[in-house]
Amino acid sequence: MKRIALIGCTGSIGRQTADVVRRYPDLFCFSALACGRAGEELAALCREFSPRYALCAEGEFTPPPGTARVERGEEGQLFADCDVALIAASGFAGLRYTLLAARAGVRIALANKESLVCGGELVLREAAKSGAELVPVDSEHSAIFQCLHFHRDAPFERLVLTASGGPFLHCTKEELAHMTAADALRHPTWKMGAKITVDSATLLNKGYEVIEAHRLYGAPFERIEAVVHPESIVHSLVLFADGAALAQLGYPDMRVPIQLALTYPERLPCERPLNLVQVGKLTFLPLPEEKFPCYSLAVGAGRAGGTLPAVLNAAAEEAVYAFLAGRIAFPAIAHTIGDALSAFPREEADSFERLAAADARARAYAHKLIYGKSAS
Repeated sequence: MKRIALIGCTGSIGRQTADVVRRYPDLFCFSALACGRAGEELAALCREFSPRYALCAEGEFTPPPGTARVERGEEGQLFADCDVALIAASGFAGLRYTLLAARAGVRIALANKESLVCGGELVLREAAKSGAELVPVDSEHSAIFQCLHFHRDAPFERLVLTASGGPFLHCTKEELAHMTAADALRHPTWKMGAKITVDSATLLNKGYEVIEAHRLYGAPFERIEAVVHPESIVHSLVLFADGAALAQLGYPDMRVPIQLALTYPERLPCERPLNLVQVGKLTFLPLPEEKFPCYSLAVGAGRAGGTLPAVLNAAAEEAVYAFLAGRIAFPAIAHTIGDALSAFPREEADSFERLAAADARARAYAHKLIYGKSAS
């Protein structure tokens, strides 16, 4: 029985992880469940799965009998009795949990992009010290991991990330100015949470994945590229020195990479095997960077390194939530990110505290740009 500490249990990845555990109750159980805000969903999950520990970061929560409540400041307890820590908390908040799991020396199934985008150096350093194993859950990085035969240090020539292109792939720049949050949330192939769906619409998400690839596989930025693949069947490719290319194919379903992160190198049956005849065709197009500047902003921040990826992410989170609330137009997301990156110098990302301070400053700056007043 593999014991899982699931951080972010009420989000999209968390719910799909629960589906995997329900399908294989003899193989998996939850040792800990954690979420951001109090609600009935966490209580229902605790009643269903009876974890040893539960945490709710905000609001009052009384766990059912048999489950101990973990208090803020004691989050390390969540990883005291687990085999795998699946980090699915969204945003910069997930980095703290990833670092705690790394210090605990457990396998980390990482679905939180921001952990590697903002604090990749710290995460990898802590994992190396403790022997914690880092396994990607992102479909793109799970694909690369598989193509490298589950060896993150295996040799390769080039990494190719695929992007669906999102709902606005065929829009003009003029049309983008009038797109609403409802438009952005109509993703053509994936069902995800609101924040990551908007990040897919801006292609910021793909820029994050370039930074992740740099961290996970030690790839120089010039050996990482992204292409548009509207069908979302090829999840990524690895090119090798002899000209060969390996790709991982599958339907757009996050339960597959979640399940693999929990069981690899073993594989369990999936519900929907790929039928290539039904798929029919696979299309690849150049990434339209000029139309979606968030991608280039992210890659530029990744190349600069230090605290700038944390600035990038903080400004992006503020801008995306403002867009979802109808406070700014779609192009203003990129403008907010670009202004924040120009406003702050690069500093060394030598501690979580340094990153948290950069995050806070960038959020306050972005908030002031959007709302015209300081964040208070």
